[in-house]
Amino acid sequence: MPNKTVSRYGFRRMTRDDLPLVARWLAEPHVARWWDDGETSLARIEEHLGPSDSVEPFLILLDERPIGYVQSYDIHAEADHPYRDQPFGTVGIDQFIGEAELIGRGHGSRFVDRFAEGLFATGVPRVVVDPAPPNAAAIRAYAKAGFIPVDERHTVYGPALLMARDRSENQSAS
Repeated sequence: MPNKTVSRYGFRRMTRDDLPLVARWLAEPHVARWWDDGETSLARIEEHLGPSDSVEPFLILLDERPIGYVQSYDIHAEADHPYRDQPFGTVGIDQFIGEAELIGRGHGSRFVDRFAEGLFATGVPRVVVDPAPPNAAAIRAYAKAGFIPVDERHTVYGPALLMARDRSENQSAS
């Protein structure tokens, strides 16, 4: 019988009870460098905790322990979104590892791969990420997770390298 590897990564829908933990992570220098100031980001994340929002916030779990934040969003939900030229159904994701001791250990590419696979299983045709062009570590992690550069864009948050990963022919929607 083949040895089936069980993923150590999981995702749990974020709740208001998680806000203090996410606030702590947003204050970490390795997160604050790439995300808006903590209070602004936390307020935006809190707005997305409602049931009908186009942004879905999750905690990233490593062996059931919360280690970071990931959100998926419908790029076609905003009339002026800079990625609306992507195929209909495309979902964008943003994420960070909150625990500093876990940075640079390969977790980013692995949980991004797993999260994208979960989105593809629901029928999403394409997933996009948009790291800041100087964020070389994030770009490497996304490339390891199968994302390829599309082009550079300008967003309300500044310059971004749009990267995409498409669902393969072998992946079927549930």
